[in-house]
Amino acid sequence: MTGGHRRILVVEDDPETAGQLVEQLTTSGYQVDLAASGNEALGRCAACGYAVITIDRMLPDIDGIAVMRQLRDDGIAAPFLIISALGEVDDKVRGLRAGGDDYLVKPFSFVELLARLEALGRRSETIVKETILRVGDLALDLMSRSASRRGKDISLLPREFQLLEYLVRNEGRVVSRAMLLQHVWDLHFDPSTNIIDVYVGRVRRKVDGQQAYPLIHTVRGVGYCLRAPG
Repeated sequence: MTGGHRRILVVEDDPETAGQLVEQLTTSGYQVDLAASGNEALGRCAACGYAVITIDRMLPDIDGIAVMRQLRDDGIAAPFLIISALGEVDDKVRGLRAGGDDYLVKPFSFVELLARLEALGRRSETIVKETILRVGDLALDLMSRSASRRGKDISLLPREFQLLEYLVRNEGRVVSRAMLLQHVWDLHFDPSTNIIDVYVGRVRRKVDGQQAYPLIHTVRGVGYCLRAPG
């Protein structure tokens, strides 16, 4: 893991184990946050993005498996390393099927933990690259379904986001109104409808309004094209 992708959440209720993990990981160059319960883990993940999350199966309030399932349902894509004293094959299978990416049985060697974290961190960087689309200074986060330009959030309705995503995925190519109607609305072309023009107008005002240069361009008689200058 490199740069800002070295932030880890440790979910562990045992103070001694948690203290050792935080100290060793910090010494190894990671930024480490600690959650001592399932509810605390849910709250931290909602407010911060992590490269990897280590989680104990046995937590005082919510079982670690339930926490993982909830975070996956909430769209958290960070890899999970389950750390547990439950080492039977059935325990491992249950944890991995619930959304875990790796499973480490207590007691463990810190060197092995570090190696597993590095492997999961590389996977995390790949996920980040695949789930964020960029054109110029525009960024689309496919996991959170959010958009920003020059770091400033753009408020989009679900259909507006779908429209912008389709334009971004076809960067530099002219897309017709019929293509937009089919791929964004799943409808066949109706020459009498102006829904495409209305929605493109809304998205254009939100994306290009008061910006240094426009990204969405009209190709008269054909459709639209999203491209950055140069």
